[in-house]
Amino acid sequence: MKKILFGITSLGLGGAERVLVDIVNKLSDEYDITIFTIYGKGELEKQLTKKVKVKSLYAKSYSELSTFQKYFSVPLKILLQKQMIYQKKIKGDYEIEIAFLEGPITRLLSTKNKNTRKFVWVHNDISLVFGKGIKANIKKQIDKKVYQKYEKIVFVSQDNKRKFKQIYPNLKNEQLVIYNYIDKEKVLKKAKQEPIECFDKNCICLVTVARLVQQKAIDRLIRVHKKLLEENLQHKVYVIGDGPLKAKLEQEIQEKGIKSSFELLGKKENPYPYIQNADYFCLLSYFEGYGMVLEEAKILGKSIIITDTAAREAVENYKNSIILANDENAIYEGLKEVIQKKEKNINNEKEETYDNDEIIEKIKDVIEKNKEK
Repeated sequence: MKKILFGITSLGLGGAERVLVDIVNKLSDEYDITIFTIYGKGELEKQLTKKVKVKSLYAKSYSELSTFQKYFSVPLKILLQKQMIYQKKIKGDYEIEIAFLEGPITRLLSTKNKNTRKFVWVHNDISLVFGKGIKANIKKQIDKKVYQKYEKIVFVSQDNKRKFKQIYPNLKNEQLVIYNYIDKEKVLKKAKQEPIECFDKNCICLVTVARLVQQKAIDRLIRVHKKLLEENLQHKVYVIGDGPLKAKLEQEIQEKGIKSSFELLGKKENPYPYIQNADYFCLLSYFEGYGMVLEEAKILGKSIIITDTAAREAVENYKNSIILANDENAIYEGLKEVIQKKEKNINNEKEETYDNDEIIEKIKDVIEKNKEK
């Protein structure tokens, strides 16, 4: 049985993390799989089949680390001591090592091992994910050398591949697109597990699932929400997720006096009942990879509103969706029209005919295909 190691920052509550759990659970009957995480105690670890092994660089979860550790000492240690960390914590008799997320784990698994083939997944718009300025430029230059060390680069959207090639136009490794795998039956089952009591049945309810980081533009949504309320366009927004901007966003909500209509619900191991019971699912980010949560919303037959990012690929053949220009005024005008119409989503779309098996076959093909001489 072929031994494969997948690497990811953690198995916390995130989109790429949920995708990885579904992939390895599906593959675990055919491969001997280990997941290596930088941070331990991820909420999704308990969803892994017993056949999948997990080991971590740090036993602590990301949230348990100090601010200094999160933003400086740990990333710097991985950058400067990756050879030592790899030799002590990772190196084994794996035939394939797959870095499943951009950033520190991709740098760490790029460490040379002549007995192991190296693949990497890219889930985001690499031109934007590191921000701007000197620090971002340094990371881009470091990662140019890092990505050169991987035999194959797998992107989760065509847009991500295109943006990557703009930043790194001369890389010679094999590059291909495989959309995210989702366990449809798990989504449908978990959507029925928990009753939702917080939603207001008297007005339109919008739900988003997002890490509370700048990319997800929750601050922009707060401003749009406040402006709509000032025009007496009643609606409520529920945000599922946690992250470093939580305190700042809570302060903005408090200052604008919208606590009763804009709620940060925090982490939810099972977000599906919330998506199921919303009138619209929204993903109004500044930029996206593919937006795995959109596939989940489609499985649940929800009306979807997104900004024009790489996530458009997820809804281009889904008729119950709206794509808004990626600026504050366009989001305001788009949500205004939705609220004025007062069209409550009654799930008349239901779940799509949804089959991910071909994606698993593509992943197996990547794993099994021999390197071309």
